[in-house]
Amino acid sequence: MAGGVLEVTLVEAQGLKNMDFFVKMNTYVIIQYGNQKHTSKVAKGSGTKAIWNEKFTFNVEYPGGADHKYMLWFRIMDTQRLLDHDVVVGESKVYVKDVIALGTERGKAELRSAKHRVVLQDKTYAGEISVALTFTLNS
Repeated sequence: MAGGVLEVTLVEAQGLKNMDFFVKMNTYVIIQYGNQKHTSKVAKGSGTKAIWNEKFTFNVEYPGGADHKYMLWFRIMDTQRLLDHDVVVGESKVYVKDVIALGTERGKAELRSAKHRVVLQDKTYAGEISVALTFTLNS
């Protein structure tokens, strides 16, 4: 079994469904890989187009077992001042097994920024989230 670091660059999101009708949305993203979780900064007043340009790292084991999904889960949230909880704007799932396998073989693998569809709670699509990935094998 090999271990490494998966670096995720959260670039931006655009074309999101507007969850605030009177003001621009204040969006952030919860990124999860297995039981590891990170939260981005809030893109204040970003509306339906948010820019983060933030990097996050996740520890990865490969192979991870038969039930391992090799999935990054991005949940886009909107902060709500009037409610006692934030609202889910949408989510996106990115499968990373190929970049991890290639990085394990070569020592490093990179996927440049790519757009992934954002799925709403009613299973329709609204917008895209852009992320870049780099997997580096531990020495």
